[in-house]
Amino acid sequence: MATARDNAPTDDQEALDLAADWADISQGLKKDLGSQLHSQWIKPIQLGAFCKDTGTLDLFLPTEFSANWVADRFADRLSLAWKIARAEVRQVRITVHPRRRAMPELRLGGGSTVASGAGNAAVAAPAPLATDPQASGLDPSLTFPEFVSGTGNVLAVNAAQRMAALETPQFAPLYLKASTGQGKTHLLHAIGHAYAAARPGARIFYCSAERFMIEFVQAMRQNEMIEFKARLRGFDLLLVDDIQFIIGKSSTQEEFLHTIDALLSAGKRLVVAADRAPQALDGVEQRLLSRLSMGLVADIQPADIDLRRKILEHRLGRFASTHVPADVIDFLARTINRNVRELVGGLNKLIAYAQLTGQPVSLQLAEEQLTDILSANRRRITIDEIQRTVCQFYRVDRTEMASKRRARAVVRPRQVAMYLAKVLTPRSYPEIGRKFGGRDHSTVIHAVRLIEELRTRDADMDGDVRTLLRQLED
Repeated sequence: MATARDNAPTDDQEALDLAADWADISQGLKKDLGSQLHSQWIKPIQLGAFCKDTGTLDLFLPTEFSANWVADRFADRLSLAWKIARAEVRQVRITVHPRRRAMPELRLGGGSTVASGAGNAAVAAPAPLATDPQASGLDPSLTFPEFVSGTGNVLAVNAAQRMAALETPQFAPLYLKASTGQGKTHLLHAIGHAYAAARPGARIFYCSAERFMIEFVQAMRQNEMIEFKARLRGFDLLLVDDIQFIIGKSSTQEEFLHTIDALLSAGKRLVVAADRAPQALDGVEQRLLSRLSMGLVADIQPADIDLRRKILEHRLGRFASTHVPADVIDFLARTINRNVRELVGGLNKLIAYAQLTGQPVSLQLAEEQLTDILSANRRRITIDEIQRTVCQFYRVDRTEMASKRRARAVVRPRQVAMYLAKVLTPRSYPEIGRKFGGRDHSTVIHAVRLIEELRTRDADMDGDVRTLLRQLED
């Protein structure tokens, strides 16, 4: 792979070393991503300058579109690969090659680029449209088999599968509504992959609404609207994400409206996704809202605790060599409840830390390493609330939580309350002990360990704890 000599390090040996490292990194990414995705997005990368003072390495791509796409999808992976290859690289900066900035380009889907220089009045003929799903912006890992369904997303999943089938869907367009991190982007990509499998050679394109707006503005500035329209309306399946960002310029909305009409009138398929219902979109014209609402609006509800467990268990299939105890899965599913992306990210981080340090995955390790994620997701449950809920559940008087009575009917609820206090609050063992009649921290430790053990061998106890957790977390 050629390296950029412009802005390259003055030290020839360092330049050669960088090139050698990049060759190894590129080859590794080719194995991970597959030859098609690698050829489309990674192979065009050229090395730029490396600043030793800031630890910043420049990576150049030929177009703004490709630079933004690679930065969005692969920045973290490229940064990590370079940090592993050479410790002095602290960050990578992905931009358009300086030589290309003077000659703007339009790139949409997998078609060829069209340069528009000063005095260039001719408009090139539209290049062939993308037929490979990976070249159309689809992530190869986001497929239907990798999407875990549950009661909160069953309508959206079934509608997405119907949209990807050979049969003409009964609704058009499909509008997927979900808050951040609940799986709407995953379903968009899954539709693209399934439709490509059902119709080999189909022309498919995935983009964000923001990217649509950027490309539209670039096409107008470069006097290339004819090609832009021809490309966009030539797709058999158009997938547009984050439609809530298609705000502002009425001309952009007008073009998107015409694109919708052109695709649907030609019997083609359109799927859009947003974090709110069409009627709740701000700054969007009424005609466009009407088009977006005319098909099926399918909600994806936040994942409940059962679905969160299923997602974690499904994800564990990728880490067969690492044992994750059931109590850790239960803890993550209960605690990381804001969105699925954070949930999966938490599991990935925990397993990566365990593998890199050689430590076994445990509840304590999860609490230590996922502090930021856990604190952001935890509802502030108090020990008083826990005691009150436990006493109501076991039908014991609230005063028994602090009493010295040793009767089993009192001790077991008290121990369960101590266990829940440790699991659901950030309080230390001594702090918990003080809330239970001034008991020593060793008494609380004994209670927590005992309930943990009982949950593994006593189904009734495990059922009681699960019920109490649901009551407290609702």
